[in-house]
Amino acid sequence: MERPMTHPGNMNIGFVSTRFEGTDGVSLEAEKWAAILERMGHRCFYFAGVCDRDPAVSRVIPEAFFHHPEMDHITNIVFSQLARPPEITRRILELAAYFKEEIYRFGRDFEIDLLIVENALAIPVNIPLGMALTEFISETAFPTIAHHHDFFWERQRFITNCVWDYLHMAFPPIMPFIQNVVINTIASHELSRRTGISAWVIPNVMDYHNPPPPPDDYSATFREDMGIAPDEYLFLQPTRVVQRKGIEHAIELIRRLDVKARLVITHAAGDEGREYEQRIHEFADLLQVPVIFVSKSIQTERGSTEDGRKIYSLNDAYHHADVVTYPSTIEGFGNAFLEAVYFRKPLVVNKYSIFEVDIMPKGFEVIAFDGFITRQTLERTCQMLRDPEMAQRMVEKNYELAKRHFSYAILERHLRTIFTKIFGEENSVPRGNGRL
Repeated sequence: MERPMTHPGNMNIGFVSTRFEGTDGVSLEAEKWAAILERMGHRCFYFAGVCDRDPAVSRVIPEAFFHHPEMDHITNIVFSQLARPPEITRRILELAAYFKEEIYRFGRDFEIDLLIVENALAIPVNIPLGMALTEFISETAFPTIAHHHDFFWERQRFITNCVWDYLHMAFPPIMPFIQNVVINTIASHELSRRTGISAWVIPNVMDYHNPPPPPDDYSATFREDMGIAPDEYLFLQPTRVVQRKGIEHAIELIRRLDVKARLVITHAAGDEGREYEQRIHEFADLLQVPVIFVSKSIQTERGSTEDGRKIYSLNDAYHHADVVTYPSTIEGFGNAFLEAVYFRKPLVVNKYSIFEVDIMPKGFEVIAFDGFITRQTLERTCQMLRDPEMAQRMVEKNYELAKRHFSYAILERHLRTIFTKIFGEENSVPRGNGRL
């Protein structure tokens, strides 16, 4: 039953993804979107395979997680061969039907007015979930924002496959009920070229109008616990250990700087195997650069291990870093870049394409290199390490630029515009426009 909605600030919004947990880019950006939406007066609910949000507003369907054993099995088969086994087709369709029923139930139980799909209609790590969402939206004309972080054509491992029919159907689907959002300009152009879909470009953001609190007593032992000597520099690599992060460049940088330093890598390998991690271990040993892998000691929240050692937050790591290395070759946008700016840390950055198109033209001052470490890279890094005033000028300038271009205020303005596109002007939207 519909009831009048006097202002779109009282909607129930359902976030859908394979995972809402931890510090991966999709989970972090969804959390930021939810913070803005709740500040605007909405209520947020969550549908995922793994979820660390309040259980009272969450619906957890284990099979929706991309690393559920059955999803791993399907993904490994369909992205390794050109002919699809009939039993895989049957199982994909069965799971899609199951997910669709659960999405209908989620919408009814929480009286959802608008869906925000986080990457589940872009990257095919759970093909049945993407198909279920596509069919659900098609059957209901449900108002939907599809927030795309990366597409299948951007990952080499998805190119060999036997599911082109499903990819063209659902990753992403083409239908008028969906407002598509991408996080960079290049993705917008490529999406339009491949599918004809026009997308909003909304960059990743940080709450720059509320700077982080200073380091506290808890984190005072961070460097000691990480094995950093008082006279050593802490170079922070705040990323997962995957090939596109270009971590070997950070190792080479430290070796050629010839300063006493350690590289601290905050995240584990993730969902792309362990071969690259082994390569980083071997490369660091070859160049005799101390590298510390601390994913078990740095988590989303502070805590303690079973043997009583401290677990630190990622914020603690940023606070105690001297330099942040960001030598990625490919990024959807660059959360670690924004985080380093937020914590006022100097950056050494490989000029990945999105950085060159969407970030660098804003005037950010970083030590940038183009694919390989040069003598100029070394000289500028040395100068920055020896001149704290220079480093301070850089980070303060970057912070003010980020506040202007990548703040929560920018995100809120974009969301209000999209809501107007979907629902029309405020005070004119019937409550339950998307209700089931």
